[in-house]
Amino acid sequence: MTVIRDAGPEDAETLQKIYDWYVRNTAVTFEYETPTAAQFRERMERTMERYPYLIAETDGRADGYCYAGPFVGRAAYDWSCELSIYLRPDVRRNGIGRMLYGEMEKRLRAMGIRNLYACIGVPRGEDAYLTRDSERFHKRMGFTTVGTFRACGAKFGRWYDMIWMEKMIGSHSPEPEPVRWAPEISDQK
Repeated sequence: MTVIRDAGPEDAETLQKIYDWYVRNTAVTFEYETPTAAQFRERMERTMERYPYLIAETDGRADGYCYAGPFVGRAAYDWSCELSIYLRPDVRRNGIGRMLYGEMEKRLRAMGIRNLYACIGVPRGEDAYLTRDSERFHKRMGFTTVGTFRACGAKFGRWYDMIWMEKMIGSHSPEPEPVRWAPEISDQK
């Protein structure tokens, strides 16, 4: 049985290993070098100061993770965030991504987030390092493409496009309530 739970700094080494596969073998991430476990932990801790960071586990084994982060990073964008998700390659297409994103969306909505964004690398044709799977996944999750950047990332000796996808999950009143950051929500459980 797969469960979704909050990730913690103690999960950094396990999640870093999942991410490492994508850095070394794909253009899903445009990073060239995998961060160390300590660097990965620092990234997680910085994210968890404000946003949810979730892990999917089946029988105690980490299958993948997702997290939210700032969209652009200015105060006026507080009601928007960017999502990232990484699954172990052998568990893709088993519903785990849907579970992670479903829980993430629920938590972000409770925080007062209105807009979700995903920055996705896409190939310029058939490619050994990148497919359109992430784009298709996000479409199934209700995201729509709102922008394309041509040949903006280079990895493995080729150029990749990048798209932005968007999903609205809340209303847009003229004077929205302030966002209640993830630790504030957790404290009230």
